[in-house]
Amino acid sequence: MTRLTLKDTLKAQQIYMILSALFIASLVVSNLIFQKFFYWDFFGLYTFEISVGILPYPVTFLITDIISEIYGKKKANLVVTTGIFASFFSLLIIYLADAVPATSWSPINDSLFEKVFGATTIAVFASMVAYLLAQYIDIQLFHFWKKITKGKHLWLRNNFSTFLSQFADTFSVLFLLCSFGKIDWELFGGLLLSGFLFKVLIAALDTPFLYAAVYGLRKLFNLKPAEELNLDAV
Repeated sequence: MTRLTLKDTLKAQQIYMILSALFIASLVVSNLIFQKFFYWDFFGLYTFEISVGILPYPVTFLITDIISEIYGKKKANLVVTTGIFASFFSLLIIYLADAVPATSWSPINDSLFEKVFGATTIAVFASMVAYLLAQYIDIQLFHFWKKITKGKHLWLRNNFSTFLSQFADTFSVLFLLCSFGKIDWELFGGLLLSGFLFKVLIAALDTPFLYAAVYGLRKLFNLKPAEELNLDAV
């Protein structure tokens, strides 16, 4: 195992904190903006109809895959758990902001604030259930494939772990939102297909970014193939 200098250890911790910050920001924002839906015509082959909340969400899976590959399973699970606390804390702030009355001159009145953020409680709950399921599935499968392939074929564990976890995520969050009456059941099938296909497409497209990040970090810290940083040991 590569022994890090104090300087490299501090650098590795700083990079981990930056990745964690990007992860948490992407997760929290996805819960706040989910009520707007958009369409995207993919070269005339398929028209996606999905929530804008899905746009930052794939970033979280890319980041956990980077952390899993470089920092290990324990650190990946830690950032997932931290994201849960951040999401529920943001929910508490929104709840308090909704509870206090708006002034007569407030640019955003109570009804408009309620319209924009009123469904956030259900959304965060649904998202957290789906998020927990998907992220832990992703991390477990990532390390399962890493062990099976002996650290080779990064593209395989990145995509195979993400595909299954993204389906679990999309299905769970839509099922809960439909169950709570936030989305009509008649839209379930179409949104499930669009959401899953979009996430699969993004997962495939982010593979080069994963390779670039892993290559850069391995070179920075002189890591061997499949070797992980062990910050707990320093």
